[in-house]
Amino acid sequence: MSNEFVRLEVSDGVALVTMDRKPVNALNRAMRREMVATFDAISEREDIRCAVLTGTGSVFCAGADLKDRPDAEIAGDFLEHNRITRETGNAIRECAKPVIAAINGTALGAGFGLAAACDILYACENATVGMPEINVGLAGGASMLKTLFGRSTLRRMFFTGQRLTAHDLLKRNVIEDVLAEKDLLPVTMELAREIASKAPLAIAYAKRAANMVDLMPQRDAYRFEQEFTVALSKTEDAREARMAFLEKRAPVFKGR
Repeated sequence: MSNEFVRLEVSDGVALVTMDRKPVNALNRAMRREMVATFDAISEREDIRCAVLTGTGSVFCAGADLKDRPDAEIAGDFLEHNRITRETGNAIRECAKPVIAAINGTALGAGFGLAAACDILYACENATVGMPEINVGLAGGASMLKTLFGRSTLRRMFFTGQRLTAHDLLKRNVIEDVLAEKDLLPVTMELAREIASKAPLAIAYAKRAANMVDLMPQRDAYRFEQEFTVALSKTEDAREARMAFLEKRAPVFKGR
């Protein structure tokens, strides 16, 4: 895949997605379209079983490029802009493969929204996050904050634009760990390889289940998961996993 602002590297079943729009990886419409296309491709590629999302330099993503605002004089431009804005995060959230955020620095506004759309989050020591839209006379992002924070923290960040540090996030159990900059990619890539070693159908079902149970009452959610378990139990990969466990060997999955 040839992109200008989003790099995709694949090895050992893991996709490393790197946002690369200097100087601060701000999202314009072209970059958003590349993000959507990249994660849609990851969903369909059989050689990819997990992904890691990070940014270049010391900034994960500074959010929306304020120079790339929609033109009120062009009919439909705001709608098109808002649509691609929504779908940038949705492409990550709805990706068929798990996505790990390696937050390598500042993640603000829509950039923090991208991290919030990921399944598992890690951050380096100098990372800070926030939703500063209120500071430029806008309001947006509460729906992303809601997936990570409680009511009071959500509103404080949303109403003030205040930032949290990586250690603040760890204290609130929002991220898995705070890592030295040099350790961030090695740790997240190692976890991605571990996930990639699991049965691909089971991981795909697990990702769907994790997304759905967020939205459902516990009784309905568990029944939903049980239906997936029944379907998975009939697959070749499930039989292979059981036999490999009993025979004390590494499983060989075929994705069926």
